Amino acid sequence: VQIVESGGGLVQAGGSLKLTCTASGLTFDVRDVGWYRQAPGEERELVAFVNSAGNTYYPDSVKGRFTISVERFADVAYLQMNDLKPEDTAVYYCKIIYWGQGTQVTVSS
Repeated sequence: VQIVESGGGLVQAGGSLKLTCTASGLTFDVRDVGWYRQAPGEERELVAFVNSAGNTYYPDSVKGRFTISVERFADVAYLQMNDLKPEDTAVYYCKIIYWGQGTQVTVSS
């Protein structure tokens, strides 16, 4: 099983990025999907979650700015991030049972 994130990069504050998560050897099916992030010296934290019923969860720090979506027939998940802030700088990880390797997001002020 391999989970792969892509779409990270360097963006100015106020900008947007869309992260993509794909899986090989695993189907999204009815599995929960989560996006997490980890900044240097910090613990990994959940930033977006969706279950098989389509219920979503966002912490207050990203609510209204981040949107998780899943195309289950295509086994792809996305994280749309708008109005990015320097404090959003972190490595972003996708989790569908297994973890991906992460993609770096850097937001400059």
